[in-house]
Amino acid sequence: MSKLKSDLKIEDIQSYEEVVDYLKKNNRKKHLLMGNGFSIAYDPKIFSYNALYDFLTKLKDPVLSKLFEVINTKNFEQIMRQLDNFIEISSALSNDKELTAKLIEANRLLQNSLIDAIGKLHPEHVFNIADEKSVSCFSFLCDFLNNEGKVFSTNYDLLLYWVLMRNESKKAIDGFGRDLLNPDEVKFGADQDWSDLFWGKHKEEQSVFHLHGTLPIFDNGVDIEKEVYRNQEYLLTNIKERLNKKEYPIFVTAGSGKEKLQHIMHNKYLTFCYDNLCSIEGSLISFGFNFGEYDDHIIDAINKASKYGARTGDKLLSIYIGVFSQEDLDYIKTIESKFKCKVNVYDSKTAKIWDK
Repeated sequence: MSKLKSDLKIEDIQSYEEVVDYLKKNNRKKHLLMGNGFSIAYDPKIFSYNALYDFLTKLKDPVLSKLFEVINTKNFEQIMRQLDNFIEISSALSNDKELTAKLIEANRLLQNSLIDAIGKLHPEHVFNIADEKSVSCFSFLCDFLNNEGKVFSTNYDLLLYWVLMRNESKKAIDGFGRDLLNPDEVKFGADQDWSDLFWGKHKEEQSVFHLHGTLPIFDNGVDIEKEVYRNQEYLLTNIKERLNKKEYPIFVTAGSGKEKLQHIMHNKYLTFCYDNLCSIEGSLISFGFNFGEYDDHIIDAINKASKYGARTGDKLLSIYIGVFSQEDLDYIKTIESKFKCKVNVYDSKTAKIWDK
């Protein structure tokens, strides 16, 4: 497996177009893995860690305020990981049950507030996304979906959902569907009565996967349900109503990669999405995903797909990681050995997702 050159500079790496042309020329199937950079590229004022952090610090919760002060970071994964550590230490070494209870409550508040923040910081509805941006993003996604590729996202927000819905994609299948509830009555002229949107009906054809959950997907304890436009209300309005009733969407908000994987494996929808990432073939292109210290579970899935040492061709052969800066590039060099497939990099600034 070739290695990235130690003296490689950001200005010398290939462009996104060069990556796509190479894969097309070699008849290589390609898939997409998107991280928070996909949403930040649309609007950093809404979807950056800074925006979420600023929102949460205004909650004025004394325990959270002290926590932010002590940990001194805007990385929520790190905050949650540290908070989990505090809880474990308090439970093991302290007799102060009141302190442990406060920490547990702070952990619950932080996770729920993070979900609330993402909901409240969103553009109000799909029509706030400019036509040209929506069409540009859809064109980018279709290059994967229309060519038997799969799209994986770790984002919680609605941008991906909105773009695919607004452009009426026929290839973007999320596994959800409705059942006809009154087939016998319909035979005698009654109006059709359809169920809510539940996951599983079309999972075998699924091509869009939310690896860490997302705002419109809820686990009702029996089924995985997708919130939709209903009662002439915007989707985000209906989601906020559920949040106000303390109904929370499927979100993987744990700290470490191991904890995230545990969360994933305890939910049938998330497990299915993760297993699909573990079985992709061809090449994987990442955009806006930094493969940080809490993303080992994603790297593990990529390594499972690579079937390291296997001679069979039906496996993941390579990954193309988008980097935005020299710092990003240098970081990927340090973690390259974690991957069991060939690692390539490209300049993510050349992937004009929202501005073609």
